[in-house]
Amino acid sequence: MRLSSLRRNRSGDGLPGIVGTVRIDRRTKDLTKRLRAGEVAVIDHVDIDRVSADALVGCKVSAVINAAPSTSGRYPNLGPEILLAAGIPLVDDVGTEVFAALREGDVIRIDGGTIYLDDRVVAKGTEQDAVSIDAAMAEARAGLHTQLEAFAANTMEYLLKERALLLDGVGVPDVRTDFSGRHVLVVVRGYDYREDLAVLRPYIREYRPILLGVDGGADALIEAGYQPDVIVGDMDSVSDDALRSGAEVVVHAYADGRAPGLHRVQDLRVAAVGFPPAAPPQAGAMLRAAR
Repeated sequence: MRLSSLRRNRSGDGLPGIVGTVRIDRRTKDLTKRLRAGEVAVIDHVDIDRVSADALVGCKVSAVINAAPSTSGRYPNLGPEILLAAGIPLVDDVGTEVFAALREGDVIRIDGGTIYLDDRVVAKGTEQDAVSIDAAMAEARAGLHTQLEAFAANTMEYLLKERALLLDGVGVPDVRTDFSGRHVLVVVRGYDYREDLAVLRPYIREYRPILLGVDGGADALIEAGYQPDVIVGDMDSVSDDALRSGAEVVVHAYADGRAPGLHRVQDLRVAAVGFPPAAPPQAGAMLRAAR
């Protein structure tokens, strides 16, 4: 049974579908910081992942409209299934034109895969259901070997490009935190991070490792009652409070030297050093820990 038949007549004027106020942002993790219960999330997110879906569910949105395919077929991502299991309608692949057609605060009606503003159709997409999501996941699983091959090739390219960094530590920044002879716990705010930190509590108590948070991982540490020693990342998903916590801040920069996150840190009057490896922040954090 399709979702539209389950939520008929939920709009206030008796028309079929669901009505809600639009909250719009191309970056899902930015949007979830300001979403309110009952609002419609309009995003542009290829392959909605589990963390993003959990955040949308936690915001108690009434529906999700995605300009992009929620499952592209590159790999079997769990986000669409999580939204569906939570009873949140997902209208998929409506196109980026929706960002020009809608403004924040617009009240829209969603009926099946059609989005209305007043009586005008502003976008059309595919309303996902259990059948369509299962089919997309099956296709993604079938093509997973291609992605694994690409991952292996990218890894080899990175190893060749960054061999001086990986083998000799060339370019790893000097920090005031003394890593010598100490365990390091690298924390990323990923799947089940709360449960993971709870399991690690005895280890943290016994070994007192250096606590290194990757972006929002610093907030995960604070949430669990710990003080991060070092924060590494782009600084796009870590809170101001975490950055002001007294932890040493290492800003991940691009290979060309640009570090957009550095401006934010400087605006907060927090001292920071830059780290420009080609690797993502998680790898940068482990490189710093292993130095």
